[in-house]
Amino acid sequence: MCGIVGALAERNIVPILMEGLRRLEYRGYDSAGLAVVESGKLVRLRTVGKVKMLEEALESTPASGRIGIAHTRWATHGVPSERNAHPHLSLGGLAIVHNGIIENHDELREDLQRRGYRFTSETDTEVIAHRIHFHLETLGDLFKAVRATVAELEGAYALAVVSEQDPERLVVAREGCPVVIGLGVEENFVASDVAALLPVTRRFQFLEEGDVAEIRRKAVRIIDHDGNVAMRPVRESELSADAAEKGPFRHFMLKEIHEQPRAIADTLSERVANGRLLEAAFGPAATDVFKRVAGVHIVACGTSYHAASVARYFVEQICRIPCAVDIASEYRYRNPLVPPNSLFVTISQSGETADTLAALRLARQSGYLSTLAICNVPESSLVRESELVMLTRAGPEIGVASTKAFTTQLAALSMLTVALARYHGADAEREHGLVSRLVELPALIEKVLTLDPVIHRLAERFADKRHALFLGRGALYPIAMEGALKLKEISYIHAESYPAGELKHGPLALVDADMPVITVAPNNDLLEKLKSNLMEVRARGGELIVFADPESGIEPSDGVTVIEMPKHVTWFQAPAVYTVPLQLLAYHVAVLKGTDVDQPRNLAKSVTVE
Repeated sequence: MCGIVGALAERNIVPILMEGLRRLEYRGYDSAGLAVVESGKLVRLRTVGKVKMLEEALESTPASGRIGIAHTRWATHGVPSERNAHPHLSLGGLAIVHNGIIENHDELREDLQRRGYRFTSETDTEVIAHRIHFHLETLGDLFKAVRATVAELEGAYALAVVSEQDPERLVVAREGCPVVIGLGVEENFVASDVAALLPVTRRFQFLEEGDVAEIRRKAVRIIDHDGNVAMRPVRESELSADAAEKGPFRHFMLKEIHEQPRAIADTLSERVANGRLLEAAFGPAATDVFKRVAGVHIVACGTSYHAASVARYFVEQICRIPCAVDIASEYRYRNPLVPPNSLFVTISQSGETADTLAALRLARQSGYLSTLAICNVPESSLVRESELVMLTRAGPEIGVASTKAFTTQLAALSMLTVALARYHGADAEREHGLVSRLVELPALIEKVLTLDPVIHRLAERFADKRHALFLGRGALYPIAMEGALKLKEISYIHAESYPAGELKHGPLALVDADMPVITVAPNNDLLEKLKSNLMEVRARGGELIVFADPESGIEPSDGVTVIEMPKHVTWFQAPAVYTVPLQLLAYHVAVLKGTDVDQPRNLAKSVTVE
């Protein structure tokens, strides 16, 4: 969840480090810092708060250098403070930045303290710094010392190390957390995310699990877990340096909400044609796998879990095969049964979500037919470690609260459903109908976006609210879950979601005039039952806000606000279409409440720790 940037060049690399940190702000963090070798001595600067605070510190205490590392930290071990911020130092001018968690840090700390090392922080990272120095004293080589250290570490890490005693190289290592090397002309760079380095290079190498690499200005050497020289392929990123700019929008989140029609269209592009799904888009082995699938098991976290929960309705209703859905952090510890010919599906925006990656690695040993990743990052660990892949094409998503990543996941899961349905009862005519409904999604969402002014005015009614309740039925229940999550994570209003039929089993006790009840009401088979549930709310004085199909028969009245959605939205399209107004509502409420919309407190974009 933290961010790493490093550089080695024949120019001052401090501006490169700072721009990289700015481009990693979307990941979530509580402090920032950098260390550079300046005139043969290591110079370190750390601040609590945003990268802007580090910029201001640099103005009063300038630093420059040709080699250095920088970091944004999201606290795990130790409270947010300057002494816990990275980089951390050891003796002899050695500095380190670290993403991840070291699980055996206590025993390593005790051993180092017995050897005379003094600790100034509460972090697990400082243990690594001193351990590298300990091995450096014996081995006399920084690269060998890092390799010896990582062999002792238990947990997940991405490391970048510099030393004033060895100012011509930067050493990096990876286990469970991403590290990318950016290749320049007689200068090279490292980062935890491609986005950090796009202003200086488009050519990248991605470290694999267990790799340790030494970076020089004119060369890169990578050693794998077994000690062999590894040739990692050089890949050219298709992302542009300005892909993460806000343009005319006030916040990245609003920009990304409005990018959804294009993102969904791009995700469908070249994968559907002439009313047919091109299942080869999932990989060359997809046809053989899909023919044999007798069940699906989907694992994800957060917003991606809500997408998975929608997919369960699609797969079971259309394909008539069982579909189980698990939260990744729970799946790992419940020892699940694996029915024969089960397809294991993971969903992650970043492809580096720690719990989801761990679930995939467990699943690969558990007898599944095959593994499929639905992800937005082609270079990610999840993609590289899965047998089949469906890449969403959302583009960079900077706002921590996921929007376009979610709806493109829904599009990808819809395509998966169509692919499986081909071998489970859907003829060509039905497939053509489903594909046509998918192709209509971008235009439908464009219509929903025209409701932005209406929803903006509606948001004013939430300015003094502390609680909200979201209701849905069928495949729209996970959309209610997603709507509640969006409201709580960026406006800090407590929000819950329920299947509308569960109201009388407890949640009705919460309903009063001060608790808005937000409902999604497409014109589907559950509409009449939903109406009955809404009557239960009104009978208890609850204020209803209903996003409804124009032909639903739900009319505005005292205590009932109805926002008309586009006509003729099918049940297969409704989850993606009805998501968008809930995103807009959360956004406008958050703006009115003055919260940090793109970087809400305590949260991070890419959750790379358990």
